[in-house]
Amino acid sequence: MNNQSRIDDLDREILKALMDNARTPYAELAKRFDVSPATVHVRIEKMRAAKIIERTEVIVNPKSLGYDVCCFIGINLYAARDYHSAIAKLDALDEVVEAYYTTGAYNIFVKLMCKSIEELQFVLIDKLQSIEEVQSTETLISLQNPISRNVIP
Repeated sequence: MNNQSRIDDLDREILKALMDNARTPYAELAKRFDVSPATVHVRIEKMRAAKIIERTEVIVNPKSLGYDVCCFIGINLYAARDYHSAIAKLDALDEVVEAYYTTGAYNIFVKLMCKSIEELQFVLIDKLQSIEEVQSTETLISLQNPISRNVIP
């Protein structure tokens, strides 16, 4: 049974409200949906147990912290067996904020955040491309991020 079949309309409404503002008190959600705070609590805990809700997090605005350069890098490895060690080395780089194991043109696709083009150049040459498992890379610099959202429950 998939997670989608385990939630009903009330669960979806609670999820949407929490996605808008994860700090919304259970009592406020209860009033909004005409149920008890205990019901809201039970529903949220049920969704946590089902791994529908994985965590609550603070979303940081990278530009406010001076991270003006967002780029995506396609990485080709020398061999498939290099995946685990390459991922461990990529995980050690603070500039790597996301990584995906992919099919198609690249073995790994990463998202990097840097404060400047100069920093990006340093990260590419002295950090990422110096990883021995990395055969080649292709860098795409993001000009803007017009759409960023969660899936709709």
